[in-house]
Amino acid sequence: MIHRFAAYAERAIEVRLHQRGEVRAAAERLAAWAMGPRPAWLSRHPAWLTVLQYGMQHTPYLLEAVENDRTVGVLPLAFVQSFLFGKFLVSLPWLNMGGVVAADDEVANRLIDQAVELADRLRVRYLELRHERFVDHPSLTAKQTHKVHMRLKLPDFPGPLWESFPAKVRNQVRKGQKQNLRVVWGRRELLPEFYAVMSENMRDLGSPVFPLRLYAEILRTFPDRSELCVVRHPHGPIAAALLLHGDGVTEVPNAGSLRAYNPTCANMLMYWHLLERAIQRQQAIFDFGRSTPDSGTYRFKEQWGASPEPSVWQYYVRRGQITEMRRDHPKYQRMVRWWQRLPLGISRFLGPRIVRGIP
Repeated sequence: MIHRFAAYAERAIEVRLHQRGEVRAAAERLAAWAMGPRPAWLSRHPAWLTVLQYGMQHTPYLLEAVENDRTVGVLPLAFVQSFLFGKFLVSLPWLNMGGVVAADDEVANRLIDQAVELADRLRVRYLELRHERFVDHPSLTAKQTHKVHMRLKLPDFPGPLWESFPAKVRNQVRKGQKQNLRVVWGRRELLPEFYAVMSENMRDLGSPVFPLRLYAEILRTFPDRSELCVVRHPHGPIAAALLLHGDGVTEVPNAGSLRAYNPTCANMLMYWHLLERAIQRQQAIFDFGRSTPDSGTYRFKEQWGASPEPSVWQYYVRRGQITEMRRDHPKYQRMVRWWQRLPLGISRFLGPRIVRGIP
């Protein structure tokens, strides 16, 4: 069912709300508009709503602004709820970006008006829009800008990129090449190895791992745009990553390696292969994800040549404080330390049940 909100008198803009079973068809129809021209991030594809629905059990909503029978704006939203943390409306969970895609500021504001109304109706703690630029709207009274997107412009061939690296980076990659390691690429057949690395790495970081079915759903939904990379040691997989290929942009939303094998430089070897893969696909940008400036992950990405770009997450807060859900909040520090000591089997069992309720 499509709910139609009243059109505004100034302009004949109609905001339509797609939900439940109609979201998939609407997402496919709006994909090209939402992603926009090159360079285009796959994270902008509205089909992520169904990925999150089946992979994380979130309830999908898709707002579409229409003017003169033409789509002029899109806002995908996921309803996240759990007994532990409460209710949230997010665009979009798990991904580093989301929020409004609109032809102009007036259309953006109309979409946010309806998102605020939906947040009130669902009685969430807050509405979170993961923007890259500030959107001026009276209801968005809070924001987080403490993280930045780390992105690297890619050359046409690997050679110039290799020559641009500091000597330390090249030496570490060469060290990884001299180890008894094998870098393999694949899709669903590599899921067990990928998940084995990710679940152990996340446990060691003190964070619950995402559900295996989330990654399976990503690979199913984007068969030509997603793939897995695994670094194998004679003892088993020791590093892994998920790549997402948009139109001109490759993203690495999840990547990690096992701490016990840090001396092999497997992670450095893997990232060189990830960058080569993006160049092979004739991509213009490699997106390393978000980091806090001067943090360890920021410096890791910076050494490859990545530069910071703004990340502006904006909020309509109905209850509480947005900082309460940040991992570095004091109330979670004891839980993080406790999680790091859990047996791996228990963290794999509990993690997906907990993380689905975290926005």
